[in-house]
Amino acid sequence: MIRMRALPACALALAMMIGACQQASQDNTRSPEARDFPRANRPVSALSGSQYSSEVQRDSVGEARRVMALAEIRPGMTVADIGAGEGYYTVRLAGKVGRKGRVLAEDIDRAALERLGQRIERERLDNVSVKLGTEDDPKLPEHSFDRIFMVHMFHEVKEPYAFLWHLWPALKPDGLVIVVDVDRPSGQHGIDPLLLACEFERVGFKLDTFKDAPELAGYYAQFKRAATRPEPKQIKPCSRDQSAGAQESH
Repeated sequence: MIRMRALPACALALAMMIGACQQASQDNTRSPEARDFPRANRPVSALSGSQYSSEVQRDSVGEARRVMALAEIRPGMTVADIGAGEGYYTVRLAGKVGRKGRVLAEDIDRAALERLGQRIERERLDNVSVKLGTEDDPKLPEHSFDRIFMVHMFHEVKEPYAFLWHLWPALKPDGLVIVVDVDRPSGQHGIDPLLLACEFERVGFKLDTFKDAPELAGYYAQFKRAATRPEPKQIKPCSRDQSAGAQESH
């Protein structure tokens, strides 16, 4: 009888051990820096390559011009282009901020950054520098940027809570994060704007402006920094159908 009663307790202990091992195995797929943050409760799109579409095609619909106008880019600003790829936005931002402005092009693809560096040299863009980031940290200097751009790339960020938490200090007090993306499932190279707003807000940002923008093949969202950001362990992940109260701003 004693042995029979002990069996359920042994089974429970075994189940707990298996669960702990499975959790450890899952954590081993994440960087040590990301393990304090929750996982994204949604699929993450596979990297789509560094060329979203041809630059001629994008210019034909005035994409960069429209986004820079909405973001109110002016000469002398300091701007980061996250997921810069081949540099479509990088080179256009460089022209817009002028010689007294600065553009930092960031990507996690070392080969893409090398090609972009060659383009920067070829086009003599003296106000542009490049930075290699990671999946959980864009590695941006603190209190540096008037605007941070993430165009058609946030749905590919595997560790959104860690990534945004590390990005938060890089903004100047009145700085803005600019996101252009598509309203479709996050596993299909897009993200629901309500889910986007929720993930940003859980990490210490506030939605400032949202506009549907067919000419951008998606929508335009603009975030400002909240007064504080939570500690990593305080962040709770958003559900896929999370409603964050995003409203269109006119």
